[in-house]
This record gives sequence, structure tokens and C-alpha cells, in this order.
Amino acid sequence: MTGIILLRVWACYGGPVRSQIEEAIRLLKSGDPESTEKAVALLQDSVFSFSMRVCNQREDAEDTMQEVLLKSVPVLSRFENAKALAVWLYKVAKNRCLMTRRKSKFAPTEELSLDNLMPDRIELAALAKSGGNPEAFAIRSQEASWLREAVQKVPPDYRIILVLRDMEGLSDDEVAEITGLRAGTVRVRLHRARLFVRKEISKRLRAGKTASVAASEAKAEPVRPANCKAMFAELSNYLDEQLDDSLCAELEKHMDGCEPCKAFLSSLENTILALRQSGTETPDPSKARKIREHVLAGYKNAMPM
Repeated sequence: MTGIILLRVWACYGGPVRSQIEEAIRLLKSGDPESTEKAVALLQDSVFSFSMRVCNQREDAEDTMQEVLLKSVPVLSRFENAKALAVWLYKVAKNRCLMTRRKSKFAPTEELSLDNLMPDRIELAALAKSGGNPEAFAIRSQEASWLREAVQKVPPDYRIILVLRDMEGLSDDEVAEITGLRAGTVRVRLHRARLFVRKEISKRLRAGKTASVAASEAKAEPVRPANCKAMFAELSNYLDEQLDDSLCAELEKHMDGCEPCKAFLSSLENTILALRQSGTETPDPSKARKIREHVLAGYKNAMPM
């Protein structure tokens, strides 16, 4: 099927953040003071980027960045590999972000329903008309702001998982360890968060269509097999190679006979691709440097002579 191979090649996707943390580990092991500062700067950028994606408030992200640095610098020498350090850093940052959310006026946690995330009759008609063409749902550079806004609309408990898994490049096991959730719960929330973002982008794309196009799609009545809903529930598992061979074959057989579902899969695939390629935000250089110098100076002064 068109487009599926791309994400399957990315099954072990690690993302730029993992590379930053691996480089930080290498620098820390050198024992050189200058290398230590470079390592802390890399970790600082990683924590800030995550916090901006979760909190969407620069002030909160800067506060989280400083607090995580204060807690992490004294114990950095204990970490021998990037995985252990990444899990520890994100766990501390996640806790800080959740504390900030509780103090703010966030709405109570919303549960995402699979029924509400499935396409309606009008969207199914549009999907069927696209013929499964991945370009029909490509998220272009000028629509990057739509993606950021869509991510911020995802309920916080789902958003953290989406950010960690698809934007920061962590594995399911690492996300489960950071969040304290079971692996199965991580998979369910990840899929529904992806579907939520896909739906938000789809609404923006449909809103830009002419009235005549929208009217023709509204009149269309695509035939949807009765087991489409079961297929929708498994799409992320399929793309992430989490299905056993029999279920995988069943889903592919269904897709071959269902143009709307095939097109929907392409749209979800493009959403995940856009999330993984989304740009990171960096802290203000002068402010970041002051925080870094303050933290490192305190650490050096606390060390025994």
C-alpha cells in the first residue's frame, strides 16, 4: 500500500533529542569543565523544547528548564547511557509541567473517545474522493502553525504521551516508565492523540475548500464496511509494527477493499510524519546562559575541596 513503508522503516525512530542526550553523555564522560557546560546546554535545550510542547508557555518552560537543571547537574555523573538519562530528565520535567498545569486554569482532563475521532460522513466522502493519495493530506510548511495549535488542543494527559513518543522520539517502554502508565494505556492514548491532531488538521483543510466542493462532498454517500471501526482502532499499531501477522493481514485486506479507510490511513501517516519532523523551540540564549552559569556555579561551590 502506498506510503506505508515509510513509517515502517521508522519503527526504531529515535529523533534529534535522543542524539542530543547521547552527545551530552559523551561530553560528560570527558571530565572537561568546558565539555560539561556544553553537555548541560544540550540537556537544557531538550528540556525547554519538551516543556514548550507540553505547556506552550515560555515562562513555564524556562522555569521548568531551570528546576530540572538544578536537580540534574549534581547527579549527571551517575548516568552511563542516554536511555537512563532521558527517562530521568523527562520524568522530572513531566512532573514539573503537571504541577504547573494544576496551578493554572486548565480544564479537567478530557477522555478522548474513538467514536468522536472517526471521520464523519462528509469527511469519508472527501477521503474516498482523494483516492488514498498521501498528498491530499500533506501538512505543508505554511500549515506548521496548525500543527502546533492542534497539539495544544490535545488533552494534557494525552498530549504528554504524544510529545514524548512522536515529537521527542522516545520508545513506548520509555514513555511508560516516565508516565507510570501501563504499556497498553500508552498505546491507546498515543493513538487517540494522533487521531485528534489528524482531525484538527483535517477540519482546517476542509474549512479552506470552496462552498461548491464542500456541498458535493456532503451529498456523497460512501459505502463503509461494518468493520471499519475495528480497523480504525488498530491503525497506529499497524503503522508502528505492533500488530501480529494475522491482524496485520486482516487490516491490509480490509484496506484493499475500502478506499475511505485507505485514504484515512494516508492522512494519519502524514500527521505522524509531520509530528516527527516538527521544529523544536530553543530558549533565549542569554537567559539560558545565565541559568546555566548559575546552576554550574552552585554545583562547583557545593563540591568538597
